[in-house]
Amino acid sequence: MALLEAKDIHTYYGKIHALKGISITVEEGEIVTLIGANGAGKSTTLNTICGITPAAEGQITLGGKDITRTRPHEIVALGVGQAPEGRKIFTRLTVTENLEMGAYARSDEDGIKRDMEYVFTLFPRLKERERQLGGTLSGGEQQMLAISRALMAHPRILLLDEPSMGLAPLLVQDIFHTIEELNQAGTTILLVEQNARMALGVADRGYVLQTGAVVLADRAEALRQNEMVQKAYLGGAH
Repeated sequence: MALLEAKDIHTYYGKIHALKGISITVEEGEIVTLIGANGAGKSTTLNTICGITPAAEGQITLGGKDITRTRPHEIVALGVGQAPEGRKIFTRLTVTENLEMGAYARSDEDGIKRDMEYVFTLFPRLKERERQLGGTLSGGEQQMLAISRALMAHPRILLLDEPSMGLAPLLVQDIFHTIEELNQAGTTILLVEQNARMALGVADRGYVLQTGAVVLADRAEALRQNEMVQKAYLGGAH
């Protein structure tokens, strides 16, 4: 049984049919990536899984439990953590306060303390800035904070939406190295990423989305070799 499964999901923004029957699965321990152009439905898929943009049709299950009609804060408590597109950190709260907000659904103080120490080892720069306001951090540091805040919920699956957006190439490499590290430590990840080359470099499997539908699904290595993927998303044949 897949850890996360979305079956035949249809999502609307008003009258706009954003997702047109999307089906994806994520097995425990995998990194699965969604790639596609802007407007393909990648972020909408994550927001539908999280309950932010509820599905009009279809079913979403987490560990076999139906979460299709579950409210967003309950979905977090069930084990879905998201680092959203654009980071959306609390700019007027300190780094530590942002992390505490990530753990709001938890009551295990020892576990929260352990997880905070863990994210500080993942991102030592955040430790150096733990009393700094989120809004004064650089873009890269804010991305680290967004990922860390999602991790503080102790998720069964981590949803990452465009983690490399707006970052310098060296920082992008750091972020992707951390994604691999998290996965090796046991975190299951569903990754939305404009940088298809980086995404397919770390993922086990991938789905290619076009105008709200899955047009291709395969192992990441096979997608890297796919001519259509190379032309559309990898900058030509390699």
